[in-house]
Amino acid sequence: MKISLNWIRDYAAIDAPVDEIARAITFLGFEVEHVATTGAPKLSDVVVGEVLTRVKHPNADKLSVCTVDIGPAGGVRTIVCGASNYAVGDRVPVALPGAVLPGDFRIRQSKIRGELSDGMLCSARELGIGEDASGLLILGGRPPLGAPINDVLPPGDTVFDIEVTPNRPDCLCHIGVARELAAWFRKVLAYPQEKFRGGVAASATSELFKGVTVETPEDCPLYSAHVVAGVRVGPSPAWMQERLRSVGLRPINNIVDVGNYVMLEYGQPLHAFDARKIAGGRIVVRRATDGEKITTLDGRERTLTARTVVIADAEKALVVAGVMGGVNSGVDESTTSIVVESAIFRASSVRWTSRSLGLASDSSYRYERGVDPHTAVESAWRAIDLIIATAGGEVVGPVCVVGRDVPWKREIAVSSGFVTERLGFEIPAQEMRGALEALDLLVTRETAAGDGGSEWTVGIPSWRDDLDRPIDLVEEILRIHGTDRIPGARVASIGLAAEDDPVVVFNRTAAAYLVGHDFHECVNLTLRPASEITTWVSQAAAAELALLNPFVEDQTHLRPTLVMGLLDALLLNQSRGVPATRLCEVGRIFIENNGQNHEGAAAAFVIAEDPARHWRRREPADFYTAKHHVAALAAAAGIDLGTERLEPVAGPGFGWQEGHSVNAGSADRGWVARFGLVNLAMLRARGIEGSVLAGVFTILPEKLATRAPRLRVREFSLFPAALRDIALVVGKQVPSGDVRSAVAEDAAAAAGGAFSVEDVQVFDVYEGKGLPEGRKSVALSIVFRSPSRTLTDDEVNAVVSQTAAQVEKKHGYTLRK
Repeated sequence: MKISLNWIRDYAAIDAPVDEIARAITFLGFEVEHVATTGAPKLSDVVVGEVLTRVKHPNADKLSVCTVDIGPAGGVRTIVCGASNYAVGDRVPVALPGAVLPGDFRIRQSKIRGELSDGMLCSARELGIGEDASGLLILGGRPPLGAPINDVLPPGDTVFDIEVTPNRPDCLCHIGVARELAAWFRKVLAYPQEKFRGGVAASATSELFKGVTVETPEDCPLYSAHVVAGVRVGPSPAWMQERLRSVGLRPINNIVDVGNYVMLEYGQPLHAFDARKIAGGRIVVRRATDGEKITTLDGRERTLTARTVVIADAEKALVVAGVMGGVNSGVDESTTSIVVESAIFRASSVRWTSRSLGLASDSSYRYERGVDPHTAVESAWRAIDLIIATAGGEVVGPVCVVGRDVPWKREIAVSSGFVTERLGFEIPAQEMRGALEALDLLVTRETAAGDGGSEWTVGIPSWRDDLDRPIDLVEEILRIHGTDRIPGARVASIGLAAEDDPVVVFNRTAAAYLVGHDFHECVNLTLRPASEITTWVSQAAAAELALLNPFVEDQTHLRPTLVMGLLDALLLNQSRGVPATRLCEVGRIFIENNGQNHEGAAAAFVIAEDPARHWRRREPADFYTAKHHVAALAAAAGIDLGTERLEPVAGPGFGWQEGHSVNAGSADRGWVARFGLVNLAMLRARGIEGSVLAGVFTILPEKLATRAPRLRVREFSLFPAALRDIALVVGKQVPSGDVRSAVAEDAAAAAGGAFSVEDVQVFDVYEGKGLPEGRKSVALSIVFRSPSRTLTDDEVNAVVSQTAAQVEKKHGYTLRK
């Protein structure tokens, strides 16, 4: 937001240097992004002169030879000039030989086409005070001849471009910033004094305007309308135009300019209607109908929905409430009677409308952050004063105020001892109180505290809705005292021998693993749009994840998975032609269990097809690649995925491709793993090319808090292993992992304590000729080893035979002949 220093000085006599003011704004908590200086720079040897004669140059068609009187600065000079917008008798800026104009342009006495020129007549651009270079700057008011030009031109201004934090909407105006600076520099703050205070003669009534109806008070709790009749629309005064230009607004006419001026002064957006253009003579605040159209002041026709709040008349929508007016109700040169609107609109409604229409304005910017409802009518009175001063007219009835100014009273009790305790150093109690009162935080009651200090009850003004706790007042006192004045001290703290939080350790370990395996780490927003949530969780869980008051339409729910954010990043890279096909993220998500959501720590990755062409292609990633990475993530949390049963995804699969993805674990057990192919139809709908493998491992924090047993060195056998292969015929639908688990369990039982079963692995699965229909062969490799001797063939074969008999008896798996 741009703030004019000249404007600020209307309310507080801030006479400090610009650098010190910028520093004060920064220490008050607002970032100064840029400081610009307007007006003429200091110009030596540039004075006021009067054109005495003007004749055509004998050797040039577009030049004139002038005699110019510069009075006591040098008498009459002859100057050649190329401009054409001046006449004899005009007073203009004259740059004498020796002057240096902006751009290091030095003026010298010289001959131009044979005629002596003893200086230069200047345009606004040549003086550095504007962009107009089409002609000379004609000085109004006939300033004295020979006067230095800096004494004649309007004083320059300094404009601060500051970033106002979202919790301080009171500083989105000049009075708000002036209040802060007045408190910092200990200056008196003078508010504008309105002449009009709402009173209207009973006999003065408008025939064009009858009143206001608010159909949606929840969207518009306060709406005021005042009629000013007999106005004359024209240019606003030069001082007002200069103020508006200084902060980047283009002057339009005296009525519109007053609305913008008061908005920048008080922070309250205003709107002026041409009373003749209000069909039926009544303003109606209502919801739009689906498909209703309005052409806004930017010239674009916009289609509205039933959620959009509009200001309408009996026939049509006139204004998108809180955002922008329409072209069909604005003030023009023929306007003689206006209706001045000052209203309060619900912040979330304006925010939604602005986002849905892709339409932002100075009004919506303020309404979205919060406008003080207790100054709305006062702002309208201020605007009426300025309208009458600049456009004439008188206020007539009816004066309409629909809704009410809800009484405001908020008090916070705080003691000087509490402030000192929280700050860690002492500030005199009277200085504390002075800091609060400098910010218009008035102490309504003071009592003696038990520690010898003071206890205050502080009244909070309505524009400081961000203050509601004693600690907030501590921050206000410190802001005005100055954080640069905090005394230096040695930091004393108790050293704690503690380990990092288990969630932090897991996140760090998982991220290090994935990045080490050539994944690019992403950081996405934790909020997702409603349209995608039910792809991943049930309707009941989605309802529980919804925000009560979302800021924007595409950030309405807490995320139940990291995969969607990674797919967004993948799509962005694909659309930009960036070959980033391996992405990962760690963070918190919510996992569902019987319709309830539980917050857990998660790590996820996606692997897309590589679109790049290579002279030698490597084997592409597959399901087992995803399984390998998820197993490593599970191991980081102390879970051995190799011992877990994997369940194929069936049905909708919550974003996963049926038949090509699996689940392991459950929320009841404190962890969930899912990996495999992402749903292809969903990828196509999002515009993602090719197939995508993904994996997610999620674990509840309390499960991580259970420390895994510390691994210790175990002795290993120096004797050789005995290897045996076994092939079993099983049902076609039996998972190979189940067969492996059964063989490992029965082999260990058959070996007893004589020796150990070191490993069991599936190395082949066969279906086809030689096997009964509906059956398949699963071949497994079994490794036996003893810690103390070399195993004999007989004892190993005996264990294998017993194992085959047991799996057939218990599971029906037969030995393949």
